Amino acid sequence: MKKIIPLIVAIVFSITLSAQEWHTDFETAIQISSEENHPIILVFQGSDWCAPCIKLDREIWSTEEFKTYAKDHFVMLQADFPRKKKNALPDELQQKNNQLAEKYNKQGYFPFVVVLDKEGAILGEAGYENTTPTEYIKKLESFIN
Repeated sequence: MKKIIPLIVAIVFSITLSAQEWHTDFETAIQISSEENHPIILVFQGSDWCAPCIKLDREIWSTEEFKTYAKDHFVMLQADFPRKKKNALPDELQQKNNQLAEKYNKQGYFPFVVVLDKEGAILGEAGYENTTPTEYIKKLESFIN
């Protein structure tokens, strides 16, 4: 038993370290961006209906390479627009996402990735690309540098 507890703690700790923190509140993202001097990666997605959104999540956002890099370089902000009732967002969050879409995604593209500075100004825009996490990171960084 004494050997199992440290093992469990180590596993939980390693999972926590590699977990990517997605924010859903714009004001929180702006605050963190200002404090850490990192750009915001705002992702508009339809998590339960948009095939390219699901591929972008699986091929880029969920990879260890991207999560490790993003942890120290980006503030990740998600604006989800699920369609299935079982995945419906709380009304307040859906209203906030709608407001973000009115400002940053008027065309209604999905997936749509907007790189913002700490004041919320647009630095660049992207979408799904069939590429590697390394190349996608380079694209996001090209808007910043």
